[in-house]
Amino acid sequence: MYPVLIKIHQILSWLVLLAAAYAMYRSWKGVIFKKQWFIVDTRAGLWFSVLVDVQIGTGLLLYVVYSPVTRIVFTNMKAAMADAPVRFYAVEHILVMLIAAILVHIGRAKARNTQFAARKHRISAFFYMLATALILTRIPWERIFTL
Repeated sequence: MYPVLIKIHQILSWLVLLAAAYAMYRSWKGVIFKKQWFIVDTRAGLWFSVLVDVQIGTGLLLYVVYSPVTRIVFTNMKAAMADAPVRFYAVEHILVMLIAAILVHIGRAKARNTQFAARKHRISAFFYMLATALILTRIPWERIFTL
């Protein structure tokens, strides 16, 4: 089951990045060209947040149930923290990705609850960009290219 979930997690990484790029494109286009807020803008943020949630779900399943790395961590946390690659997966990757997911949802909720289109675009652009930057810093690039 572990190899299958890892593949799904890798493929979802690319889908999340595509959704992030599209959501940021819609938001920045709205900011720069002073566009109205359209249903496609809402859907871009929705797809971004849904894919992030699915990715977090598969990641948590890997982390809690199937990953051999986390089994090592759960048996000896002190030794795991001394090993940088193990620490990356045990703490840094999951923590930063959870923060990024929260930022996506905050941005989407704040944009949805704002009345003016210009403000909606600015809010979503800021939060989506911040979340995407965090995601990009904690993707294990050496693994993601092994599709």
